[in-house]
Amino acid sequence: MLEIGSPTSLCFRTNTTCNALLQELQQKIWVDIGESDAEKDRMLMELEKECLEIYRRKVDEAANSKAQLHQSLVSIEAEIASIMAALGVLNIHSPIKEKGSKSLKEKLAYVTPLLEDLRLQKEERVKQFVDVKAQIEKMSGEISGYSGMIGSLTLDDDQDLTLRKLNEYQTHLRSLQKEKADRLNKVLDYVNEVHCLCGVLGVDFCQTVSEVHPSLHRTNHEQSTNISDETLDGLQQMIEKLKTERRLRFQKLKDVVESLLELWNLMDTSQEERMRFARVSCVVRSSESDVTEPNILSTETIEQVSAEVDRFNKLKSSRMKELVMKRRSELEDLCRLAHIEPDTSTSLEKSTALINSGLVDPSELLANIEAQINRIKEEAQSRKEIIDRIDRWLSACEEENWLEEYNRDENRYSAGRGGHVNLKHAERARVTVNKIPSMVDNLIKKTLLWEEQTQKSFLYDGVRLVSILEDYKLTRKQQEEEKKRYRDQKKMQDLLLNRRESIYGSKPSPRRSTSIRKANGYSGNVSMPPTPRRNSAGAANSDVMMTPRSYSGQNGYFKEVRKLSTAPLNFVAIPKEDSASTYTYSEPDSPLHN
Repeated sequence: MLEIGSPTSLCFRTNTTCNALLQELQQKIWVDIGESDAEKDRMLMELEKECLEIYRRKVDEAANSKAQLHQSLVSIEAEIASIMAALGVLNIHSPIKEKGSKSLKEKLAYVTPLLEDLRLQKEERVKQFVDVKAQIEKMSGEISGYSGMIGSLTLDDDQDLTLRKLNEYQTHLRSLQKEKADRLNKVLDYVNEVHCLCGVLGVDFCQTVSEVHPSLHRTNHEQSTNISDETLDGLQQMIEKLKTERRLRFQKLKDVVESLLELWNLMDTSQEERMRFARVSCVVRSSESDVTEPNILSTETIEQVSAEVDRFNKLKSSRMKELVMKRRSELEDLCRLAHIEPDTSTSLEKSTALINSGLVDPSELLANIEAQINRIKEEAQSRKEIIDRIDRWLSACEEENWLEEYNRDENRYSAGRGGHVNLKHAERARVTVNKIPSMVDNLIKKTLLWEEQTQKSFLYDGVRLVSILEDYKLTRKQQEEEKKRYRDQKKMQDLLLNRRESIYGSKPSPRRSTSIRKANGYSGNVSMPPTPRRNSAGAANSDVMMTPRSYSGQNGYFKEVRKLSTAPLNFVAIPKEDSASTYTYSEPDSPLHN
C-alpha cells in the first residue's frame, strides 16, 4: 500500500488526476463542443508542451538551488579555511569531503555554526591585535616624541592573526613598556635634580622645566609626561647649565664669605652680629655638592653678603689705625712667646708716624704686619722643638739654683715640717742637674741642624742661641775648675792644720794662724775662710752663668735677668760631716766633676 506523502504516492495521484481530466476533456467537453480530431491533436500537443515546460522550469530551479547550496557550502568552507589559517587553527573536521554521506543542506547546517564561531574568534583576535598595536603605536610615539592622535586601526583580511604573532606584538609591547618606565624614571630623576638645583639657586622651577618641555610641569592631567630623547637631552643640558651656574655662584659666595670672615676677625665683630650670616658662613667649610639649603646661592643672598662686606670695608678704613696698632701688638706678643726679635720697621711708633703723615696706605701697612704675623707663626712652629728644649734646660737650671740654696741650709736635715719633702726634692734635683751638660750638648746639635736646614742663625731674643750655649758651657767649665781649686785649697788647709796640731798641739799659734793667705783672695783662716765675693767686678764672668733669659735682660727687650750661680760654698760654715754632702750630685761620672 502506498504511503501518503511519499514521492511515489504523489506521482500516482498526479497521474490519476491528469488522466481523469484528460478523459473529461476528450470524451465530454470536446465532444460537446464538436472539436475535430486535428484540433484535438493540436491542443493535446500544446498541453504536453506546456507540461514539459513546467517540469523543465522546476528542474532548472531545483538545479539552480542545488548549485547555490553547493556554492554557499564551498564559500563557507573557504571562509572557514581562511579564518582557520589566519587564526592558526588546525584539524577541524570538514563535511564537504564526505561524499554521499550527507545532503547539502545538512552539510550547510553543520558548517554554519562553525563559521559563526570562527568569526567570533577572529573578531576577538582582531580586537586583541588592534589593542596591542594601538598601545605599541602610542608608546612608540611617546618615546619618539611624535605622539599625535592615533586613528582607527584596520587589519588586512590576510594578516597573520595567530597566537605566535600576537605574542610577538605583546613581547614588543612589554619591551616598549619597560623602556617607557625606564625613561620615565630617568625623566623624574632629572626633574628632581633640576628642582634641587633651582631651590639652591633660587630659580623658578616651573619656568625652568617648561623651557625643556611643557609636559614636565603640566597643569592638566590629560597630557602625559614627555619622555623622548629630545626631552632627556634637554634636561641633561639644563642640569649642566644649572651646575655651571651653581659652581660660579658657589665660588663667588665663598670668596665673599671669606672676605667677610676676615673682616669679622679683624674688627672683632660680636657673635650677635655674626649670627645674621651664620647660614652662609658654613659655605667656606663645605664643598659645592654639600650645599643644598634652599636659596643659599641665590643672587639675593650673594648681594646681601656683598653689601655686608662693603659696609665692613668702609668701617675698616675708618678704624685702620686702631687695627694696625692691634695687629702690631699681636705681632709683638707672638715674637715674645717665640723669643724672636720683631721687625722694627712696623713698630708702634713708626706705624703711628707713617699713618699720621699719610705717606703710607694703612691697608698696605696692615697687610705688611699680617704677612709678618704669618711668617712668625711659621717660624715659631719650626722653632717649637728647640724652644721646648730651652724651657727644659732653664727649668733644670732653676733646680740647680734651688739645690745650691738647699745645700747651704745648715738645718736641711732637721726633723722639722717639710724636711722629708725637701730631701726628696733634692734627690730629684741632683738627677736633673746631672743631665744639664747632655741637655746643652743636644740643644746645640739641634740648633746647628735647624740652622743648616733653614740657612739662618737661630736667634733667641736677638742673640744667637749657639753663642749663648757655648758661653754657658765655658762659664760652667770655669766655675767647675774654680770649685776644684777651692776644694784643693781646703784640703791643703786641712793638711796644714793637722800638721800644726801634731807639732804644736791642738792650740795653734794666733800669729801663724792668721798669716796664711791664698793668691786668689780667699782667706787662709781655718776657723772661718771667707766666701768668695759674688758681686765683685772681677768675678762677674766666673761666678755668674748667663742663660738665654740673662741675654734677654742684656739686650733690654723683656727686662728679665736670670743669673744661674754655681759659686763655691762656704764649707767652714757647714759642719764637717756635712761638707761631703754638699756636692753629692757631682758623681765621678758627672760632667760637674773634674
